[in-house]
Amino acid sequence: MPDKLDRRKKYTRMVLKDSLIQLMNEKTFSSITVKEVCALADINRSTFYTHFTDVHDLLYSIEEEIIEEMNKYLHAFNFVVEEESIQMTEKLLVYIKERKEIFEALLENNTGTSFEKRVMDIARLFLMNKTDTANIDTASYLSTFIVSGAIHVIKDWLLNDQTQSPKQMAELISQFCNKGLGTMENDKPRE
Repeated sequence: MPDKLDRRKKYTRMVLKDSLIQLMNEKTFSSITVKEVCALADINRSTFYTHFTDVHDLLYSIEEEIIEEMNKYLHAFNFVVEEESIQMTEKLLVYIKERKEIFEALLENNTGTSFEKRVMDIARLFLMNKTDTANIDTASYLSTFIVSGAIHVIKDWLLNDQTQSPKQMAELISQFCNKGLGTMENDKPRE
């Protein structure tokens, strides 16, 4: 019997999360109410309040789930080996592409939360821990530069309907990180 209740709770939470994401892709987060989420999920409000305190709590739960999964991907590879770094980035991009609707809602909708900042902080900390340097300030600025650039490239990729594959984007991001403006040298016509 407890297993059935657990499955019911998981289902309810999933439906509420899906409903919030759907609404976030239709309107601004600040205008979404518990009543609307419940109506879309076909769940009564008392059930909602059994699981979450308000729509902000529901949103935070979605963000936590995403960040936890992203952390797993980050720690599954040896970042200092470029080939594994590209594989890790590709896996993250596949994950993002599979959850396009969620990421668009979290990164593009003005949620009033700090999802993008939280993702940046996790990625920066990961980079800082993988970098061997005596100059912490330089490493901090470099990691901020790399991570914020990568996040904005990914946001553009999402908005442009992922015309490149996750592998192509992972290779491009790796080139940008490793070669910077030198990446453009390969595209320049020879005179």
